[in-house]
Amino acid sequence: MAQSGKRYVKAVEAVRQATGGSGEVALAQAIEVVKSNATAKFNESMDMAIRLGVDPKHADQMVRGTVVLPNGTGRQVRVLVFAKGEKEKEASDAGADHVGAEDLVERIQKGWVDFDRAIATPDVMGLVGRLGKILGPRGLMPNPKTGTVTFEVAKAVREFKGGKIEFRVEKAGIVHVPFGKAGFSVEQLTENATAILEAIMRAKPASSKGRYLRGLTVSSTMGPGVRVDPSAIQALVKV
Repeated sequence: MAQSGKRYVKAVEAVRQATGGSGEVALAQAIEVVKSNATAKFNESMDMAIRLGVDPKHADQMVRGTVVLPNGTGRQVRVLVFAKGEKEKEASDAGADHVGAEDLVERIQKGWVDFDRAIATPDVMGLVGRLGKILGPRGLMPNPKTGTVTFEVAKAVREFKGGKIEFRVEKAGIVHVPFGKAGFSVEQLTENATAILEAIMRAKPASSKGRYLRGLTVSSTMGPGVRVDPSAIQALVKV
């Protein structure tokens, strides 16, 4: 059986002491504890795992959407745009990393997927549809519900470059989403996390019964997680 490294074990003990063994703490405190134990040699990502009271197997209980983080993601987002004509130039001027149509489709069909977000104008979706089996499993397929199929390509490029992220509930009813870097301040991270929680609360399906937000854990790339008291979330979010 694999054993945890000394740094991780030390971080777990630090978390236990910081939380007093209470199990669940307030969001800002959880972020502060996780941030202080993110001691890897790189700027670790800060992540949330949010357990929801939904069954994603039912289409009417799918939770999905986008949100612009007030303080950005802390990472460089490589944006690809499928477009032609004037929209191609518009995307390039807005800062898209890759812009094209048939040429990009051919390149991706050969195995190239060196980008983080794909945007497409509606008129080329027939062409982009050929890539469903490649982009779909990677979460890169343009979709109108997430604002990645649009004629407003300049706006979309700027938003994703500036900190817009997508969230989607997984089969187990959990949303995994990054909300910044350990190098951010506690205040910046709390603002980002709150924006995500507000968006998820707004996305609550009408068919969801009982308690919607059932659990929340904050962690860093290399560190242990800290559970947040779900009842304390209601006072933070504004829906």
